Amino acid sequence: MNKDLVAIFEYLEREKGIKREVIISAIDESLRAAARKSVKGLLNVSIHINSKTGDIEVIAQKEVVEKVTIPEEEISLEEARKLHPSCELGQWIDIMVTPHDFGRIAAQTARQVISQKLRSAERDVIYEEYRHRVNELVSGTIKRIVRGATLIVDLGKVEAILSDRLYPKTEKYNVGERVQALLLEVRDTDNGGAEVVLSRSHPEFVVQLFAQEVPEINDGTITIERIAREAGYRTKLAVRSHDPKVDPVGACVGIRGNRVKNIIRELNNEKIDIIPYTDDPVQLLHNALSPIEIKKINVNDDQSLITIVVNDEDYPAALGKRGMNARLNGALIGAELQVQKKSHYLEIMNLEHARLAAGDDPTLDNPLTTEDASGMIIKSLIEAGYDTPRKLLSATREQLATIPEISLEMADKILEQIRKKRA
Repeated sequence: MNKDLVAIFEYLEREKGIKREVIISAIDESLRAAARKSVKGLLNVSIHINSKTGDIEVIAQKEVVEKVTIPEEEISLEEARKLHPSCELGQWIDIMVTPHDFGRIAAQTARQVISQKLRSAERDVIYEEYRHRVNELVSGTIKRIVRGATLIVDLGKVEAILSDRLYPKTEKYNVGERVQALLLEVRDTDNGGAEVVLSRSHPEFVVQLFAQEVPEINDGTITIERIAREAGYRTKLAVRSHDPKVDPVGACVGIRGNRVKNIIRELNNEKIDIIPYTDDPVQLLHNALSPIEIKKINVNDDQSLITIVVNDEDYPAALGKRGMNARLNGALIGAELQVQKKSHYLEIMNLEHARLAAGDDPTLDNPLTTEDASGMIIKSLIEAGYDTPRKLLSATREQLATIPEISLEMADKILEQIRKKRA
């Protein structure tokens, strides 16, 4: 009995999920090549492997003849009948030709081919087992750490790869630790095998954590419409409810925040903002920035750039550390987001008003009309001495706000209306 071969069968079958027939087929093909080299000149060499004992037999075919002239291809009738008593002249019979040292020769010759074939068989097992599980959560044990910080994760039947590019830099791991991750893809390798690739930094990882934690997401009552993430630091997701009785934000947060706390714990205290979704990107931005008040918003023609103005004291929170909050909110609404301090915006507007007032546009000296402001406001402006657009543009918002009916916000609107009309 070839105990080593049986042990290989059992190991690959148990640990790798490769059926014994597949293993034998791979070994059979490689050993046939080895046999041809060991017993040269023989015809139709075949291999028989006993799957239970691991014994290997090399069999060749020879023609039964009266007189042998080519020993590698022929056998005498007398010798043939010792093996097969009923054989006749001209018949081809199977002859066992296993060399006494075939086990050693076969192992040396077949190692590379067997390895290649088994990688292919293992690849098929991996594809069959995992290709339908892409974007699912899986968990395993860190078996080793290679190439700096790339993790090799034991999932049971296979080892998966969690590259250091695919988990947050804020996370550190040790061999033997359990880790949960997103099954990102199953891909071919250069040596003919396949590998399972995991990720903890992909936004879908957070989506699947919420689906696992929030039953309303799992059953389709709530959907995550948008998500933006800087892994390890902050995630923003916009959620929508398809049942008017279900509050999407409240359902995701959970009673006393227990649902979202479980997810934050899994993400190693990454911050999570949950926002009610709306199809209007401007309203979605308001939701994302709440409670920060947007004082002014400007959207370019193709909606690829949105510029907002916020109070100076709100500017750091609206921008975020290293601009992260603005980047994430921009990604959430699908546009580049620029944030301006109100004081800076007013400085720019004052310069623009002064430039227009100093210009030679003759319409600036015409009397104010209802296109410039409402009738009641025009009356107050004229009484205060601001009877033309040029005089208004030459004034500051603070000066206009001294007029009883006009607030600072109203002054801004009047000046902006005149500027836009003549810009």
